Amino acid sequence: MTLIFKSYQKDKFTADYLVDEKLDGMRLDQFLLLYFTSATREGIKRKIFQGDVTIKGRPGKVKPSSVLRYPDVVTVFVERTYQENEYWEGKLVELEEEVVTIFEDEELIVMAKPPFMSTHPTGRHLFYCATVYMEAKHQHTIYPIHRLDRETSGTLLLGKNPKINAYFTDLFETTQVHKCYFLIGIKKIPHVKEKFIANERLSSPDHADKIMQVQHYPENSTEGKASQTEFNILYQNEKYVIGLAFPHTGRQHQIRVHALAHGFPLIGDKIYLGGYPMFERFKDNEATTEDCKLLQLPRQALHALAITMMYKKKETTFISPLPHDLQDWIKKNVPDLNFTTFFKTIEEHARSGTKL
Repeated sequence: MTLIFKSYQKDKFTADYLVDEKLDGMRLDQFLLLYFTSATREGIKRKIFQGDVTIKGRPGKVKPSSVLRYPDVVTVFVERTYQENEYWEGKLVELEEEVVTIFEDEELIVMAKPPFMSTHPTGRHLFYCATVYMEAKHQHTIYPIHRLDRETSGTLLLGKNPKINAYFTDLFETTQVHKCYFLIGIKKIPHVKEKFIANERLSSPDHADKIMQVQHYPENSTEGKASQTEFNILYQNEKYVIGLAFPHTGRQHQIRVHALAHGFPLIGDKIYLGGYPMFERFKDNEATTEDCKLLQLPRQALHALAITMMYKKKETTFISPLPHDLQDWIKKNVPDLNFTTFFKTIEEHARSGTKL
């Protein structure tokens, strides 16, 4: 099947799929399962019966058993309903619908991505996405230059044309982009070094059901891939660690796994603080009171604070203010910390950066 058209709007997704020659004669429900791999056959049938699937040139409603012919075009409509809902302590999490733009010119958009917003449409997350938001605002295609995990908030770069994307792709691939993340961890060891470099090698397991859970191995291991994160711990007490992370490689979940490996898994991290079964419970909206008590926040306490790179022949740093959920957590749980003074300190560290 070939995707020949797609349209993302705030509350509706439309896509046209061409029936290739090799798929001639396939049933409609089987055809759709090729693309919507996470859906069940019953779920696909419901969409067809609801009228959310049409075949161009065929009047009336189609059936799951409708036979497709080359070169039919199948149109799928997806309305925004509950797909992207997040729950915490049994209540719906209110998502931030207004996004702060840190910088914008004729080529580049730098936004402060809210937690739970995807960088671009993927899986069941088709609407609450950075590119969708900006495309609705600007009425033309927006290109993701890099990505942040859905729960991670912070500085995100988006391009207005393919040329600027190619420029930044080269910078990222040649490690000319320097990133700084803010984090809050739960202290699992007596003392965390103020400054250190984590070199644990990282890899995802082979088990398909746990592909999201990255494993860490010693630096001298033959397992995994070489990974490096520099940490600067700015505050710690008997319970918590607050600091900055400067990743020098770009592995999946790198900061979160390196923090775990060094004794301070991040608050709110369903996988690396809670464990994979807990992650599954949250995904299925079956999290317990004990789960929420352990995590303390509905998302991992990781924020892309700053990004530094050459832009228009000038070294430029973009900084995203700490979101309200992390500010509120600090004020409630670390009352001895002067937040205003502390943020000025971390902003100075973010601007100076750590570059190997």
